[in-house]
Amino acid sequence: MRILLSFKTVAAVAFMCSSFSSFAQNAANKDNNTTATPEVIGATWKNSLTPDGVYDKIPHESRILPWQPIREADVMWKKRVWREIDTRQKQNLAFRYPGDELSGGGMFIEILMNAIKTGKVQAFNEDNFTSTMTKDQLLEKLEGRMDTIPSVDPITQETTYVYRRKGVILDQITKFRIKEDWIFDRNLGRMVVRILGIAPLKDEYTDENVFKFTIPLFWIYYPNIRETLAQYEVYNPENDVARINWDTYFENRFFSSYIIKVSNPYGASFNNLGYTPMEQLYEAEKTTEMIFNKEHDMWVY
Repeated sequence: MRILLSFKTVAAVAFMCSSFSSFAQNAANKDNNTTATPEVIGATWKNSLTPDGVYDKIPHESRILPWQPIREADVMWKKRVWREIDTRQKQNLAFRYPGDELSGGGMFIEILMNAIKTGKVQAFNEDNFTSTMTKDQLLEKLEGRMDTIPSVDPITQETTYVYRRKGVILDQITKFRIKEDWIFDRNLGRMVVRILGIAPLKDEYTDENVFKFTIPLFWIYYPNIRETLAQYEVYNPENDVARINWDTYFENRFFSSYIIKVSNPYGASFNNLGYTPMEQLYEAEKTTEMIFNKEHDMWVY
């Protein structure tokens, strides 16, 4: 009888504790509902004024995992690589996702642009980060030069001309360029890759809408933007609730890319060295295999 009474007492206490915990979580969720979404970065996006879902959302507090310091004495081998991410590839469609409440209501490029405009990071002209961009230079690259643009009145159908910038066309940003170092750290006993810079690439067209070339808009020193990227989540096509942030996405290298340049005596990319498109792909695969074999060869005596 005592055992049965003790069991009933323990069960009652456990039920009360679980109920209190559930009530406390619900109360916390209601209190924090306004901070459950990151800063809005989309130009036209607005967060819902009511709970948009069947469950209460809590703030996703994401923090970056600091890089482990590398001593120069532990670096046995290093190679600098430039690669490009084509957002039109299926594996990279997350870069083109228009956004929702967990991604700031904008595309990945809008996260970078908002970070620059709000002063969170600095934009640079080149990938060596020696000169910063002024506000006018940044606006000219993003939105074009000041020009006379025709504007048609939807009611009277009258055409007037407005002197302003054309504005950035997000669909013209189809690629991102990454600068990174591959290092064999003998203290860790493995190859370590660290992204140093990232740049969006914009497609330029003629007035007849004929493709001309692709140019980098600006460069961002990647370690400085990791904190910002950690606050926005990447769209997961398989499960809306199982998402990772952009910093984790890059650190775990979930993107698809190809190498366009490797450190060489000429400081030139495969394209500038005169390789055909097929030869450029061959050199990219050759470099990837070289890096893989280098780590393996370090353990072969």
